[in-house]
Amino acid sequence: VDSTLIDQEVIELLAEHAGAREQVAEVTARAMRGELDFAASLRERVAALAGVPRRVLTQVRDEVRLTPGARDLIDSLHARGCREEVVAPMARRLGIDHAAANRLEVSGGVLTGRVLGRVVDRQEKVRRLRTWAEGDGVPMERTVAVGDGANDLGMITAAGLGVAFCAKPIVVERADAAVHVRDLTAVLDLL
Repeated sequence: VDSTLIDQEVIELLAEHAGAREQVAEVTARAMRGELDFAASLRERVAALAGVPRRVLTQVRDEVRLTPGARDLIDSLHARGCREEVVAPMARRLGIDHAAANRLEVSGGVLTGRVLGRVVDRQEKVRRLRTWAEGDGVPMERTVAVGDGANDLGMITAAGLGVAFCAKPIVVERADAAVHVRDLTAVLDLL
């Protein structure tokens, strides 16, 4: 979702409210280039959010901007009988079929700086893609995965069509196709 379906990194928007945006942005950049383990980097970034009031989650949700073409891409995929995966509130708003996201722990109305449940990392994205494809009766060779960072490489290489979207060089190298314009409708040309 981050920097692909939406223009921003949600964790960086949250970090702005904690006064830690630069610190978190640097760790995010290193993780997306594949220089850091994603789960460890996520925990480090989330730890910087400890004490941020829960209400900030709603503020940040209102700050999120869809990447140009996001709505058109999803509407076109639905018209073709496709299903797709994204985060819950945005998923409902866009009519997305499957969702998986890292969840932040909240206690006493503030973020604790911890992640709840299983981290949606490279391996989890592959597991989810395979599970959803099987559940929908879609062979893996008919799946499409779109991402921008090293943590997306597993699903990009597992999918029938892996698309690097305005991605880090390591992702562009390994993906089947790459889109270099910030307009998700360009993905439709690859289908």
